[in-house]
Amino acid sequence: MLTLYGMADSGNCYKPRLLLARLNRPFRHVEVNALDGSTRRPDFLARNPNGQVPLLELDDGRTLRESNAILLYLAEGTPFLPADAFQRALVCQWLFFEQYSHEPYIAVRRALIRYPERAAEATPERLSSTLDRGHRALAVMESQLTTTRFIAGEDYTIADIALYPYTCDARSAGFEMERFPAIAAWLDRIASTPGHVAITWLPR
Repeated sequence: MLTLYGMADSGNCYKPRLLLARLNRPFRHVEVNALDGSTRRPDFLARNPNGQVPLLELDDGRTLRESNAILLYLAEGTPFLPADAFQRALVCQWLFFEQYSHEPYIAVRRALIRYPERAAEATPERLSSTLDRGHRALAVMESQLTTTRFIAGEDYTIADIALYPYTCDARSAGFEMERFPAIAAWLDRIASTPGHVAITWLPR
């Protein structure tokens, strides 16, 4: 069975859980996080020297880190990753966008506000910068979603799964989501698809 190491409330760790739920693939969840130091233990560092989650461990002991790389691996041969080369590249384009233009601002601002141990980093300048850059990323998504049902086209793919977690919780980080009606409709579409699970869902 697949083993997924991660934090229950992390958006990056939610991505592979959501895809595995949509694929109806069984897996084991092991709670590991930076807050209690468990990502720095020798046994975890032996699996991931970078000391971060999520981390996927395959049946044969091989491991794969980085949330979007895990999505690409799990989605291979499924409808969540197009076989057509151009459509696949569009999906990858949005995966790169998520990590470079979206997550560093929306997810980081969420973390600065949510976790007391990061309070020293939450300077007015950084909060203002992440708010501005996050709104810019949301505006790019809004523009796309006024023309297509899902972020990389008309089909639900891992591009949507990558962008969904921190976007659906962006309001809690102070982002003005009422400015983005197409994103709101997209969030509703994803949440209403069969097999969808909330960020709090963990396998039994």
